[in-house]
Amino acid sequence: MHGSLEYGRKIRVLNFIDDCNRDALAVEPAYSHSVESDVAVLEELIWAKGKPLALRTDNGPEFIGKCLSSWCKERNIEMKYIQHGEPTQNAYIERFNRLFREDVLDAYVFEDLKQVKQLAEEWKNDYNLNHPHSSLGGLSPKSYLRKLNFNLST
Repeated sequence: MHGSLEYGRKIRVLNFIDDCNRDALAVEPAYSHSVESDVAVLEELIWAKGKPLALRTDNGPEFIGKCLSSWCKERNIEMKYIQHGEPTQNAYIERFNRLFREDVLDAYVFEDLKQVKQLAEEWKNDYNLNHPHSSLGGLSPKSYLRKLNFNLST
């Protein structure tokens, strides 16, 4: 995602969500993102949450390069690219991005990147704990995950 600070400096936000429970795993504002920075976020997520079976992405340059595909191949993570012009193939993140844009990027004027990061983290936590999803039976991502874990353990 793209946004800007009060004085016009551009920022980019990289978002990762879990398709299963819509949990916002990472919301990473920065002045720019590289494959290396994206991989660093993925490494942190794997350490904290476990390895995903697959990554679904658009065809942005940071996702289609050999570096990320090699990294995924080494870890036995399938890369699933959506077709060009078909954002509905990645509808969960598109909806998440729309909400993040409305609630954060378009709702505030940011003085610096630190402010964006702080608000993004607060919003992510609120989203995960309190945002109901009709596809999850009206539960928030964290509530749905607790229910799913309970059902798997019984």
